[in-house]
Amino acid sequence: MTGRRRLTPRPFSRAHVVPIASAAACTAVIASLLSGCGSLPGTDSGEKDPITVMTWAPEDTKATNMPGMPAMAQAYARWVNSRGGIRGHHLRVLTCNERNDSVYAAQCAQRAVDEGAVAVVGSYSQFGRSFMSPLEVKGVPFIGGYGASDEEFESPLSYPVNGGQASLLAGNGRQLAGDCKRVALVRPDTIQGDKMPSLLNSGLTSGHRHPAKDIKAPEDGTDYSSEVNRALDGVHADPAVYGTAKAGGKADGACVSASLGDHTDAFFDSFRRLQEDNLRVRVASVLGSVGQSLVNRMGGSAGPLEGADITGWYPVASDHRWDPMRKVITDFAFDDNRIDPADQGVQTTWIAYTVLRSLVEQLDDQGTEDITSHALQKALDRGDRAVDTGGLTPKLRWRDEDMLAVQDFPRIVNGTVTYQVVRDGELAAARQGFVNVTSTLERRPSDD
Repeated sequence: MTGRRRLTPRPFSRAHVVPIASAAACTAVIASLLSGCGSLPGTDSGEKDPITVMTWAPEDTKATNMPGMPAMAQAYARWVNSRGGIRGHHLRVLTCNERNDSVYAAQCAQRAVDEGAVAVVGSYSQFGRSFMSPLEVKGVPFIGGYGASDEEFESPLSYPVNGGQASLLAGNGRQLAGDCKRVALVRPDTIQGDKMPSLLNSGLTSGHRHPAKDIKAPEDGTDYSSEVNRALDGVHADPAVYGTAKAGGKADGACVSASLGDHTDAFFDSFRRLQEDNLRVRVASVLGSVGQSLVNRMGGSAGPLEGADITGWYPVASDHRWDPMRKVITDFAFDDNRIDPADQGVQTTWIAYTVLRSLVEQLDDQGTEDITSHALQKALDRGDRAVDTGGLTPKLRWRDEDMLAVQDFPRIVNGTVTYQVVRDGELAAARQGFVNVTSTLERRPSDD
């Protein structure tokens, strides 16, 4: 598991800071944005104190990378600050490379505390135990993380905007239960991966299907031929019985779901190479492991993902509800190719910053000028009004009565997913609206 490595910490570079000053200082500000230098205090007369937040994610690692999340945070800050900030508060965004390592995750969190961040917003890390502790000590809320760690759904300082891996896998199981009699799950041989089978199986059993065959795989593999063959054997896809794919053989009711993060593409590349010697089976995954860019790279409608069942948290990327985010990316990302508007990390970051903005506006309406971590936490816990994300999620609140009764994930407030399918090489909605998998999660047996 990537997370089990312990790298020797190297000095961090200064965080990217994203201020926007007055029009007269535009040229200097653009230069500061590109160089990542500090904010320029006092450039706007009469402005309120800036708000400092942090967004972290792993970049340039051998496992899952999420560079679009900090890039989206920076673009959001440029957009907000070009409009005078959030109710007059300019937004200062710090970024940090979490490197898929627990030591760096803890250091990112400590830097957020040391540099006065009032919240960590829209970030990704598998190492919740490492990063939540420094935040909890100083009372810094963690708003809208990706949902890659259990602590995001346990800590009283965490305010998730989605149901994390739990809802995706339970939803994928329910989505597959409609057509699949036999399922194999290919997942990482990691601590987080160990939790995946019971989650997928909760969805399958709710549809009166047998549990999936559990296929463990290296998180950072490059050739998954062995795992492909074991998965096909697990769903009884025997070419001696059904014929090979080249000869038109198809095993009805046999399905393979793969969730390997950034290395899911390597699995399906091995799958495609072995397909002709085996036979065609239905494939599936979750958004985050599969996206439109991967579908395109693998041949679109002629590739192995055509017809795949894909489960996500949010509406399909082509939905008009994403138009405001797309405009911000177009106008303020400066052609930053790290930002893919169809990526769930980018989308989660947009939603998390939408939550932050709503909270600051609520506090301003109540006459609170000093936006502190404590003020944000109180506003989140009190939930005077629900946060409207423009239909990208149900309206969000984090009061005690909003928490769902999900074993092991008590902080989940949004137990919905979306069903998507690859049709003619494009990710499309397989079913309109959100699918609530709360009851499926609530009935899931413990992993213990």
